[in-house]
Amino acid sequence: MQTYELIAPCHFGMESALKREINNLGYEITQVEDGKVTFAGDGEAICRANLFLRTAERILLKVGRFHAETFDELFEQVRALPWEQFLPEDAKFWVIKASSVKSRLFSPSDIQRIVKKAVVEKLGQSYGVEWFPETGAPYPLRIFLLKDEVTVTIDTTGASLHKRGYRPAAGKAPLEETLAAALIGLTPWRKDRIFVDPLCGSGTFPIEAAMMAANIAPGLNREFLSQEWDGFLPQKLWHEAAEEAKSLIDLNVQTDIQGYDLDDRVIRTARENAERAGVAHLIHFQRRAVCDLHHPKKYGFIVTNPPYGERMEEKEDLPILYRQIGEAFAGLDSWSMYLLSAFEDTEKYIGRKADKNRKVYNGMIRAYFYQFLGPKPPKRKRPEG
Repeated sequence: MQTYELIAPCHFGMESALKREINNLGYEITQVEDGKVTFAGDGEAICRANLFLRTAERILLKVGRFHAETFDELFEQVRALPWEQFLPEDAKFWVIKASSVKSRLFSPSDIQRIVKKAVVEKLGQSYGVEWFPETGAPYPLRIFLLKDEVTVTIDTTGASLHKRGYRPAAGKAPLEETLAAALIGLTPWRKDRIFVDPLCGSGTFPIEAAMMAANIAPGLNREFLSQEWDGFLPQKLWHEAAEEAKSLIDLNVQTDIQGYDLDDRVIRTARENAERAGVAHLIHFQRRAVCDLHHPKKYGFIVTNPPYGERMEEKEDLPILYRQIGEAFAGLDSWSMYLLSAFEDTEKYIGRKADKNRKVYNGMIRAYFYQFLGPKPPKRKRPEG
């Protein structure tokens, strides 16, 4: 089977979590850049990556990369690419997105127009036709320009991979599922450890943790645009990838995953989302205030995304809320806390300096992932004999 270069975009700063996932799937990483990881894979890899990757935004099939400083160069280079290997004669194709950073060619609409024209001309030569009905499967193209280097890709995913299918209803400021999974991946939490989100909103952190614990592939409850590419990606490959994903699920796993919120309606929504994700039995959702957070066991994890105060009326409540979080955490012996926030006085009101923090963009908001590290649990003794 032919090998391709596949590009997996991710949230800025989450490349290490995505790299680990791709390695675990068994694929060779060829390049890591800000916000994306490139790896080598065949048609089966396209199906498996879409189904299994928790932290990628989408899977792009790289058609080519070249240098272009003029529209003439862009046209000629795009036309020279082997489009007939990817697009059938009836393909519906368009440039869904063109982005340009520090490049001489900067107009997205002009880039889109030139690329479409070049692809049409190349396919016209390849198929011996002058007109394309575009009645077949969709092949959206995504073009990226960075310092005059042009990367030309076909989107295999469609709707972003953060749309798992379990969260039609989200809270006021929903955390994308892919970012939540990546942030959990940056912690040492494992499925046999306690996990609590005391401000769980629509339940994204607990649900993603439960899906990891039960080994549920995040793409099992949704469809992908390239499932329609029957000639290029036979249905057999998708079927085999889905069967592999189903065979790995363990719904009997023992977990201690909890989510709290003060709003009954929010907790109800979180439970409904967990039901759709197939993990409701693995999570304990409860109406509870942050100040009531306590747990008898040691070495647990708090992972949460509290309000940042985007609305002026919320801002004045933040010191109280963050002080409550800090006091609750202080009362939990040997626990660790991981907190995503754009509130500039987070550490001041938590009452201690974070051991580490990492810059994260939650949408357009610059935030930090504050890491307050507790001690590691003692190693379990191996049974003798």
